[in-house]
Amino acid sequence: MSPILSVDHVGVRFGGLVAIADLHFDVHAGEIVSLIGPNGAGKTTAFNVMTGFLKPSQGEVRFRGTGLKGLQPHEITRLGLARTFQRTSVFPDDTVFDNVMIGLHRRGASGAAGTSRTPLLDALLGRAGASERALRARAAALLDWTGLGGRAQEKAGSLAYGEQRLVGVALALATEPAMLLLDEPVSGMNASETRVFVRLIRQIRERGITILLVEHDMPMVMEVSDRIVVLNYGRLIAEGPPEAIRSDPAVIEAYLGQGSAARRAAAEVREAAHA
Repeated sequence: MSPILSVDHVGVRFGGLVAIADLHFDVHAGEIVSLIGPNGAGKTTAFNVMTGFLKPSQGEVRFRGTGLKGLQPHEITRLGLARTFQRTSVFPDDTVFDNVMIGLHRRGASGAAGTSRTPLLDALLGRAGASERALRARAAALLDWTGLGGRAQEKAGSLAYGEQRLVGVALALATEPAMLLLDEPVSGMNASETRVFVRLIRQIRERGITILLVEHDMPMVMEVSDRIVVLNYGRLIAEGPPEAIRSDPAVIEAYLGQGSAARRAAAEVREAAHA
């Protein structure tokens, strides 16, 4: 079976700085794959290439067989590849509900909903009201799904950081993606919130959405991933199932050489190997 996402020998350079060197891996439909590595390894740069925010210096990314080089981020989203960001990307002065409605309206405006009717014709035919009611029902369902139903009428900017990240996930899901890229989704969450989010990731996969995530929480990565891709200094150093990555010498060495935070991550990897 052809991969849903193919990263084909991608390189990114900023002047003389090599951010990514010859990155290559595939993600197949229905998988949960994690992209990990120490700080500065090139993970978010890779996400930015996949979603059109950066152009690769070499190689290409293909989604469902379509090359993404030269496409704008909104065009890539329209193809079915959505993402969240490291930093929260909510509209802080709007309610949580209105944030999701904005995402749904944007999807409709892009033509992704598969309609060519004009708003005037919809109004003349009495369909505009029904369409809006359907969008509101969809927004409510997305908020219930992500655990934010009780926060719907609160301003998004008033939510705790971890909850704002969930709003970002709901916004991404509003585009009805075939594949979702999650950039450090449990950053700012406590252990209980992380467990809830792990269940959400699995539910997203159960609904047929493929997931690629960047994350520093090693226990979470090991628990949720089918496969793990490891970067260090922009280079692919390991790829495989969690049980292989746990004890990979190159992965342990990459984390051990990166300071106290990375040493803690390496310790978590080693502990997971003996769990």
